Amino acid sequence: MLRIFGFCRCSTNNRMLQIAKLCLATSGRITAQRYVAVTTARAIDQKWREAKGLPENPNAFGPLTNLPDYTFLDGRPTPLGSNQKKRLERQQEIATKIVELSGELEFAKQRYERQRVAAATEKQRIIQNKLKPKGHLMLKQKK
Repeated sequence: MLRIFGFCRCSTNNRMLQIAKLCLATSGRITAQRYVAVTTARAIDQKWREAKGLPENPNAFGPLTNLPDYTFLDGRPTPLGSNQKKRLERQQEIATKIVELSGELEFAKQRYERQRVAAATEKQRIIQNKLKPKGHLMLKQKK
């Protein structure tokens, strides 16, 4: 008995990986052929979520992921869960990166403005230092 496994991507949907041509061949003839899809179906209507301004993953943000799993009746703060702690650390890293990049952007704007002003003053200085008319041309210009 000979088993042949071939993998190919379906041309209509790139996400669907198929195990193609699972052939059991005996004495030169095919006895069975089977196609098995190994991807999960996308059950969430992404276009509707996008039109409503919702995140692509409904479990990425919201009260189920952001709030604690339980609360103490006496009002003590609940400890953070492991994923909640990771998410807060990631958000803090993103916030520090935003602050750093906005500072760099502000510096770049100020530097550009300084360079623009310096170029304008240099141009004005060159114009003022050009050769000036002398003699009778200077006297005509003053009249």
